[in-house]
Amino acid sequence: MGHTAKKRRAVGMNFILWFAFVVFALVLLLVFLAVQSLLVGQQYRSQTVASIREASARMTAALETAGGGSADIRRELHSVETEFGVIVRFLDTDGNVLNAEEGETFLEIARAMEERLAEGEDEAFLFRENAVEYATVVTWEGQTGYLYIVGSIARIHSLEEGLWIISLMSALFAVVLAFVVSGFVAMVIAGPVTEVTDRAKALARGDFTPGFKRGYFCSEIDALSEALDYARTEISKADSMQKELIANVSHDFRTPLTMIKAYASMILEISGDDKEKRDTHARVIIDETDRLAALVEDVLDLSRLRAGVGEQAPAVFNLSDLVYGIAERFDYLRQTQGYVFALAVEEEIYAYAEKSRIEQVVYNLIGNAVNYTGADKLVDVRLFRTEGGARLEIRDTGKGIPPEELAGIWDRYYRLRETHKRPVKGSGLGLSIVKNILVTQGCPYGVESEVGKGSLFWVEFPLPPEEQNKDSEASAEGRGEEQA
Repeated sequence: MGHTAKKRRAVGMNFILWFAFVVFALVLLLVFLAVQSLLVGQQYRSQTVASIREASARMTAALETAGGGSADIRRELHSVETEFGVIVRFLDTDGNVLNAEEGETFLEIARAMEERLAEGEDEAFLFRENAVEYATVVTWEGQTGYLYIVGSIARIHSLEEGLWIISLMSALFAVVLAFVVSGFVAMVIAGPVTEVTDRAKALARGDFTPGFKRGYFCSEIDALSEALDYARTEISKADSMQKELIANVSHDFRTPLTMIKAYASMILEISGDDKEKRDTHARVIIDETDRLAALVEDVLDLSRLRAGVGEQAPAVFNLSDLVYGIAERFDYLRQTQGYVFALAVEEEIYAYAEKSRIEQVVYNLIGNAVNYTGADKLVDVRLFRTEGGARLEIRDTGKGIPPEELAGIWDRYYRLRETHKRPVKGSGLGLSIVKNILVTQGCPYGVESEVGKGSLFWVEFPLPPEEQNKDSEASAEGRGEEQA
């Protein structure tokens, strides 16, 4: 039995912002507290050591200048203890106190002094939990011993406790401040994001009316809203085109299906025994079936083009022969309906593309010109070389395309507002297919039109790779001759 993966619950931006601010504030506070405690403790110990050294210097100087007067030394000792907040004692080499009550012994500091003296030093420090002990060699009342000074550092513990209390209060304040700051940031950032999200959800439901507000404080959100607004416009267009496509395809399907059913019924009920009528009705059914098949093929072809399915490898082919061959396929219109095809095709022009696709392009463009040309029934087809390749131009003499409609002629099922009988039957997808083919083949294309003077559709084909190389070599040789 498979296990269903649990969907991870998303976390709101407000919580993320608050959590980030709180963690940042607490980490910063802990780092500050650790550094502060270390620096304060170290600084306090350093100051205590400095005070002890200064007290030692004062007592050593007093011993040297007292001239052996113990009363002067005691007064100086009392003054040093009061001024520096230390305890001063004179010890013999066994650690016994010489200037205080008997029985007080500092054996550990005496042993430490012996070790320092053996190492060539004349002083020793011992760091206790609550005090710093110091000793150095002096002469007291004619006896060599140690000057022993003790400085208390017990206050550092109360100071550190105070710092911890202040830090806890600061942490509480940081959490409260994080709430306030995250709320403000959420209002500036999360608020617009929520607004954009709500409108994006409406867009996903198919509501294209609400636009995405711009001019947000955050440039990234502003860029996102601009991109979504562009997507809304494009999706709205695609939705309208899809509805129009369905409506047009449904209409184009309905008409031939209705005729097929009607004429099949006529064969069944009326003309079954009349060969001439039966053949006429059967011919209509066949024509309408062909029309349906062409429509289905064009819809599928457009879908394949847009999906990139069924693409073939490009190859070099004779474009001149291809244009001639396609123009000949319209010769029946010249013979039966008086159309005039003016061909001006340069010989031996080659192109590098998918031949079948380019054939489809040329056929659709000529067919489009036939359908929309003027009363003179003239279609002008030109193929000529250009500096970078070849250019195909197909001109009609029809009513032309209004400027406001030029941008939409490549859309699916675009047709001019004027309706007329078309010699070449089509599905309404011809120019859309042309556009998608030329985009995939990398061929520039366009249209030039003036109302009342017809339209000119053009396509540019790049030279085949080997001809591009020849052209580059010829250009290089020409430049070499000019320099010579």
